[in-house]
Amino acid sequence: MNEFLQNMTSYQTAGVLLGIALTAHIVLGFVLKQVVAHTSKTKNKLDDHLIGAVSPPLKVLIWFGWVYFSTNAFKDQIEILIKVVEYIDITPIFIITWGILRVISGVESYMLESSTNVEKDSIRLFSRLIKILIIIAIALGIAQYLGFSISSLLTFGGVGGIVMGFAAKDMLSNIFGGLMIQMDKPFSTGDWIRSTKFEGTVEKIGWRMTRIRTFSKNPVYIPNSIFATIPIETPSRMTNRRIKEVVGIRYDDIAQIPVIVAEVEAMLKAHEGIDQSESLRVYFNYFNASSLDFNIYAFTNTTSKDIYQKIKQEILLNVADIIAKHKAEIAYPTQTLHIQK
Repeated sequence: MNEFLQNMTSYQTAGVLLGIALTAHIVLGFVLKQVVAHTSKTKNKLDDHLIGAVSPPLKVLIWFGWVYFSTNAFKDQIEILIKVVEYIDITPIFIITWGILRVISGVESYMLESSTNVEKDSIRLFSRLIKILIIIAIALGIAQYLGFSISSLLTFGGVGGIVMGFAAKDMLSNIFGGLMIQMDKPFSTGDWIRSTKFEGTVEKIGWRMTRIRTFSKNPVYIPNSIFATIPIETPSRMTNRRIKEVVGIRYDDIAQIPVIVAEVEAMLKAHEGIDQSESLRVYFNYFNASSLDFNIYAFTNTTSKDIYQKIKQEILLNVADIIAKHKAEIAYPTQTLHIQK
């Protein structure tokens, strides 16, 4: 093949190489199309992501081969091409690195789409870390290939890292705060979180800040370092919703208190919406200014707010029916005025 190319002119060589590259491009496209048609029938979608990731780098690699060998054919006639050939020798490294990064992105997309137990935020975090490590490793390898001293670069990087650390202290604290969120997982994307300063749904956990959408639909951007200094409540991870009510009866109906309390407790124990494994209490516990108060304390099976509101509404109406059945009344604030003659 080399002897055949040597016996031709530079333009003829470039033309032959163009034909070879074009043919290889068409053949590769046909092969990938057949492979995609075959893999699309399988249940596992990982192969679809991988083929989609490697296809563009392979095609670019074919055309780089045409550029490289065509440039070699003309370097004897154009001196500047000698330097060009020396520097584009490392181009395949960039293409292969690009392909590896696309493969990692493909695996990340597959894991995000599949029904995996792994947290999606963790998948994104580790995918980014792997990409950064690969880029750093390739950059150091290229620097050594170009004649730079790796030890000097690492020493300079260490000193520069200290200086940058002092200069970007807040930014680094936010980055490490984001890393701690990913590791400890006090909340994840989609969770409803609440603190004394904000409340809303987590939309995105970034490297530097977390975006929260409040219930008024306004976005709030919070630096990740804040989460290390304030307590965070995650209501979306609750196991039950609590019913905690105080009902007041008139003083005139004090004789009916024991039977009313007993029937309300029996009603709660028989209600299918109440979790019987959790605490359930109905007790008369307070002589108020204008009422005899008893408390209702129970937990629903559901965490859905809509279903919870319906269960609570039904229970309160049942309580009102029980009170009315015993000819008692729910108290409201009253005052009795005695006028001395």
